[in-house]
Amino acid sequence: MTIGPLRGASVSASIIFQLKPQMNITNQIRHALWQLSDRARRNAEYFERRRTAFAVVAIVGFPLYYFIWNDLFPQSYENLPLRLIGSALFLPIVFERHWQSRFKKIWAAYWYLALLYALPFFFTLMLFKNNSSAVWLESTLIAVFVMVLLLDWVTLIVHCVVGVGLAWLAYSLTTAAPRLEAVTLVHLPIFFFAIVIGTLANYVAELVRLEQERAMLATAGSIAHELRTPLLGIRSGAAGLRNYLPTLLTAYQLARENALPVAAIRKPHLEAIKGVLERIEAEANYSNAIINMLITNVRLSRPGHQDLSPCSMMNCIHIALERYPFSADEKSKVSFVTGADFTFNGVELLMVHVVFNLLKNSLHHIAKVDKGQIYIHTERSPQGNLLVFRDTAAGISNEVLPHIFKRFYSSSTAGDNIVGSGIGLAFCSDVVRAFGGTIDCSSVYGEFCEFSLKFPVIEL
Repeated sequence: MTIGPLRGASVSASIIFQLKPQMNITNQIRHALWQLSDRARRNAEYFERRRTAFAVVAIVGFPLYYFIWNDLFPQSYENLPLRLIGSALFLPIVFERHWQSRFKKIWAAYWYLALLYALPFFFTLMLFKNNSSAVWLESTLIAVFVMVLLLDWVTLIVHCVVGVGLAWLAYSLTTAAPRLEAVTLVHLPIFFFAIVIGTLANYVAELVRLEQERAMLATAGSIAHELRTPLLGIRSGAAGLRNYLPTLLTAYQLARENALPVAAIRKPHLEAIKGVLERIEAEANYSNAIINMLITNVRLSRPGHQDLSPCSMMNCIHIALERYPFSADEKSKVSFVTGADFTFNGVELLMVHVVFNLLKNSLHHIAKVDKGQIYIHTERSPQGNLLVFRDTAAGISNEVLPHIFKRFYSSSTAGDNIVGSGIGLAFCSDVVRAFGGTIDCSSVYGEFCEFSLKFPVIEL
């Protein structure tokens, strides 16, 4: 069915600040794991543009250095198959843009697996196999330096522990009399110092990066909060004037009919006056809703700390459609096909704002190309429940599609009426992931764009 007239009320931001429930032990563990995975994913995104370059260096460097250390400057141990495995692991990263959508979900995990093999495991194993020669002591120290550059502090510690442990295991299984050379023991304090300094440097760098992000988000939230107060005043004033405007217009008409000395108002201007206050109030409602959405995106940009409870998806959609401040011509562009309702573990307010962001994004692109409709429906299945959000506006190009869920990434150009902040879809992704779900986007440029939000089936 097509949604009829919808109310343009905004969600009160005061609700946002009430969402600070006490977490039980299970949620504390879930929050800690969510933070670790989120930190690793964001760090991998931060190095996205350098991943391809690093992969190319690894693909070429592994076999190249086999000939250097085996033929040009022979070392006591070399292994071409181990090096070819390293090259093979990085080949998919070079062609990451062409991965199928189902594989793109694991790109961060694959990146860290390739680094685990290429840096701590391979270099430590070769250090042990070469009896801690000077060449491999220096090479391993360089590997530590590269790890410091590429990994956040938590992942750095995990990679060092797991990589060195696996290297010692492989060395022990493939060596008749495994032993730790004295020269290695002498250099252990140097390696330990490099790792500690690298960990501290990355920790400080991460704190600085987080503070910069918080400052940007706080500035956006403060501006939005300050704008909301005068907008509320404008809306209240417009509503009050609207109550008295008909009386004033009637008095003007009577004065003109009785030839009283009042200035004439042209008919087009008179007609415009009748609708101007409604338009002012509607624009104030819309602006307040968008401001509340921005404040929600900013203040709850890390939704992993929320206690989750069973929520009805149908109810969330109805609330969002009732409260979103559609303009007159936007209402008819949204169709919600009532399907099977399903329950997910989440926070209703956050899910409503996810729908808000998707609506805002689609309506912006529909207005930009002056065509398109929005279709929303739900699906239930034993494999997972779906919320499907599709618009038939401009679609998304293949160059932009892989980046749309990245924080602060925006495809808006200077010629757009609205320049995106790059927060909205990142917020949607964070919320859905915090609810245990996934969000994917498929698109054909110039035809359509479809977001699929998949949630696990829960037992009530």
